[in-house]
Amino acid sequence: MKQGVKTITVRPGRLSRGGRVSVTIKDVAREANVSVATVSRALNGHDNVAEEVRQRVLGVADRLRYSPHHAARSLSSRRTHTIGVVLPDLYGEFFSELMRGIDQVARERGLHLLVSSYHGNPQEQGAALRAMRGRVDGLLVMSPFVGNRELLEQSLSPALPALLINSADAGGHPALNVDSYGGARVMVEHLLEAGHRRIAFIAGPDDNFDARERLRGYCDALAAKLPRKEPWVLPGDFDEASGHRAGQALIAADVRPDAVFAANDMMALGCLFAFSQAGMRVPDDIALAGFDDIPLARYVHPTLTTMRVDIAELGGRALRKLLDGAADAAEAPPELSPQLVVRESSGTVQAGG
Repeated sequence: MKQGVKTITVRPGRLSRGGRVSVTIKDVAREANVSVATVSRALNGHDNVAEEVRQRVLGVADRLRYSPHHAARSLSSRRTHTIGVVLPDLYGEFFSELMRGIDQVARERGLHLLVSSYHGNPQEQGAALRAMRGRVDGLLVMSPFVGNRELLEQSLSPALPALLINSADAGGHPALNVDSYGGARVMVEHLLEAGHRRIAFIAGPDDNFDARERLRGYCDALAAKLPRKEPWVLPGDFDEASGHRAGQALIAADVRPDAVFAANDMMALGCLFAFSQAGMRVPDDIALAGFDDIPLARYVHPTLTTMRVDIAELGGRALRKLLDGAADAAEAPPELSPQLVVRESSGTVQAGG
């Protein structure tokens, strides 16, 4: 990548091609009461800018929605050789695999990573994003919250290239998502083809984009294939404990399902443990399936049927897309398609059983 950046501006009050008034670097400098050179240094992360001045410039740039030419498409102005990664959490195999893929591409490109977690709190997400300003050349952000667009837009600097991962609304930013809806439909169809008719679903958090898409896929597949069957949905939180609680609830039910489809593997493993504690055999007494294909899924007994998301590839592809920008936009699809992996836990019964 080139180290310099060429900024093309329009005089204040002139319209851009999109019909909006174009804000220039001079406008930012005037509002912040600093020189144009200081604005440039602050936005590009140079060290020779006082932190108080940097924050004032960034605040004005945000308020005016100033965006340097090509800032959203390339990292040609990078100076720190560091990429920021902001995730909902760092715990668990999913995030470990995601970071492995991001780190591999970062090493290939000679870049460093600055990683932050906001523990599922949208307000802390905003604080983490603001803390990255001036320290990184680009951002990878996983923001799965539904209805979080306004807060996210307020926290993302218009001068900093960003790519969103598994987000409900990218708001014009480049994005890369997993096709959770399509994957859930494929899993339900597999369980139906195996002969299971009463299929329960352990859902994820209500405000999570992936969880909603997987629930929608389950419901639509069931409606299409068995229109007289009502969805059987249990609450979950994408962790082992909620899967374990769902499994216990199913064990105590007057009528048990033929199969259980958990919206992620961690809940499926918690459910599997509950069944094992109760002496229920999987898949002989009840079938089980998950989503994600975390490494542990192939080492439990019985091995877990799941929808494979190449999680490391998701992270690596996201960083490559951020770094390469529009150059490969036509070649890189906006969604990663999961693949059905059939193992022991889903079993096979006679059709109509």
